Amino acid sequence: MFGGLTLLERVDLDFTRARRRAFVDRVSRRLGFASAGRDSLLDFDEERKKLGAPAGRRLGRKTVEVSKIVGSVGRSGDFDGRFMPTKARLRGKWEHADREFHRGEELRAVSLCKIGEEYYVSDGNHRVSVARFHSVEMIDAEITEFRPLVNPASMANAENTENTVPTGECSPRGEREMVAGKV
Repeated sequence: MFGGLTLLERVDLDFTRARRRAFVDRVSRRLGFASAGRDSLLDFDEERKKLGAPAGRRLGRKTVEVSKIVGSVGRSGDFDGRFMPTKARLRGKWEHADREFHRGEELRAVSLCKIGEEYYVSDGNHRVSVARFHSVEMIDAEITEFRPLVNPASMANAENTENTVPTGECSPRGEREMVAGKV
């Protein structure tokens, strides 16, 4: 019991509150309140292309500050800029992650793509959202780092691709496409 609520009632209430936060932020932005944040998360593919970071390198498992997770791979429209859910259809997975949180279970590591000091979720958007909702500061993650090209011309002569990973490592739902290049 959580303050007289069952676990199911608690997670239902949490999701409703998270959606309400997203709604209030959206209305606040439309009314011109600057502190309300962004409408949606940053899109990994747009940022990667803008910065010229064609292929990634696996860094392994690390603990990451949740506040440094700023975007998503293919799901940026499902959550607002603070990772609150914006769509009712997210309820099932979100509540599942919230139940795990309330039971004290360790949330599975998420998969993140890193560009600079910012992270983008490729797997685990709902877990990150629940962590943000409950003000969790750190989360375990499998990291793939994408570095901007220093000299794009050097990519034309790239022969060694052993340190690169498919962009699919940071594609939604495991889509795979290989990008040749050196990291």
